[in-house]
Amino acid sequence: MENIAIYHSTGLAVAVTGFVLFLSLLVADVAGVIAKKTPGVLAKEDHSNFLFRSNRALGNMNESIAIFIIFALIGILSGADAKWLAYFSWVYAGARSAYLFCYWFNIKLLRSICFGVSLIGIGGMGYVMVRGLL
Repeated sequence: MENIAIYHSTGLAVAVTGFVLFLSLLVADVAGVIAKKTPGVLAKEDHSNFLFRSNRALGNMNESIAIFIIFALIGILSGADAKWLAYFSWVYAGARSAYLFCYWFNIKLLRSICFGVSLIGIGGMGYVMVRGLL
């Protein structure tokens, strides 16, 4: 049990990311209810429409969160460097959180930068994970 304790910060980053995903789901659902969107019907593809942006933000988060969770889990189980795994986990968690708000408020350039930073975080996690496996 003490060996897993060194990964507390990574676990916290995973929990925060899970909360951010949950928040994204809530915002997209509430936006759909307010817009009186018919369930199952896609929002009109228009970046000036908050409903569309909230749905795309949720969809985009879903595209990378599985990789994040897998890298964190395998990194922990393989005994990867706890400090670097936590560092890159927090880079991902922070960048994805900022990305979400940028998408909601239609801040395009900053959104793209946050997306790139989140890729650095997940790529770094992958590197640390592989090093732990070797």
